[in-house]
Amino acid sequence: MAQASSSFSIVLLFLALVLVVEVSAGTANEELYRPAGAEGSVPIEQCPEKCDYRCSATSYKKPCLFFCNYCCNKCLCVPSGTYGNKEECPCYDNMKTKQGGPKCP
Repeated sequence: MAQASSSFSIVLLFLALVLVVEVSAGTANEELYRPAGAEGSVPIEQCPEKCDYRCSATSYKKPCLFFCNYCCNKCLCVPSGTYGNKEECPCYDNMKTKQGGPKCP
């Protein structure tokens, strides 16, 4: 009986190990196939570069950069272009000011 219990424990340990490897491989694959503008696709160190472009057409550059970087750090996403396209980043689009206006440029 002790041998059967030991064999069962080994099988369970093996299955748990396989599950851990599959889950971590799945996470890595999701990172590789995430669309360029998708939420979470911008590494935090690229936020300033993405926001520089996003705010390049505005005459209110300083507040635009401040809020764009704030939103990028929270959502890890910046919509493409210099205006609009916020549907690409729902988190970015859904952030609101106290007055209910859009927080992210």
